Amino acid sequence: MLRNAISLRTGPGVRSTPGLLRIRSLIGKEVRLVLASPSVRRGTGAVLKKRILVIEDDEAVRIGVCDALAHEGYAVTFAEDGDQGLERALHSEWDLLLLDVMLPGCDGISILEQVREVHTALPVILLTALGDESSRVQGLKRGADDYVVKPFSLMELLARVEAVLRRSPERPQTVKEWSLEGRTVYFDRFEVCFEDGTREELSPREVDVLRYLAENPGRAVSRDELLTRIWRVNPGRVETRTIDMHVARLREKMRDQNKPPSVLLTVHGQGYMLAGQEAAKGAGGTDA
Repeated sequence: MLRNAISLRTGPGVRSTPGLLRIRSLIGKEVRLVLASPSVRRGTGAVLKKRILVIEDDEAVRIGVCDALAHEGYAVTFAEDGDQGLERALHSEWDLLLLDVMLPGCDGISILEQVREVHTALPVILLTALGDESSRVQGLKRGADDYVVKPFSLMELLARVEAVLRRSPERPQTVKEWSLEGRTVYFDRFEVCFEDGTREELSPREVDVLRYLAENPGRAVSRDELLTRIWRVNPGRVETRTIDMHVARLREKMRDQNKPPSVLLTVHGQGYMLAGQEAAKGAGGTDA
């Protein structure tokens, strides 16, 4: 288990009484969060919802945000600086990142860029300083889903978290591997292996494309949907052939160069899909 999983704590700007947490530092006035009991804060007997990583170096803000999220039922972990935050963001599974822009070590925009290379569809909300418009614009262009300006109210933050999670695609059962006609794609290992013992490495984006297709069986996935869900860009505002280029490279690596292709299929006028998706396997090894 990661260290620093959130628990009810006190510190600068925060004081607690039985069943009540008071936070002064976030918005310049007292915010009262009525807690049912300390056991709810620890998750005992409670159903935790989405997993959120909070990367924030200001202790008072960090504690207040984490306590508010945990009170709402989210499973919260935090990082105190950019280097620690980057490590946790890249090597664990999250449903949302709350990311401060100005951090010691690796800054928030750099973390965002590196996260987008690995977790292309992970929702990210930036925490920015008042008047720091350039960072907000830069962050949105690099794939942030939303931002909150400090000082902010906890009610606003919670509403934005809920809204971003609501419009993010629900994660289907994670597919670990996919096989067809002598080739097996191992998503976690970023490779496709062939029955003759040879293998080809896959890039993170190539894995994202294949996994998304495998997790959406029985239908064609359009270019616009791939751009929206994987690249996190508005297809109406860009003209790009990146999808076609990735599909071409994937067909080459998967030795799917028949005319027409027989593995990564083109459905004319609709998009792409994988053949034989009944062979996709979930985390438990059962057919998906």
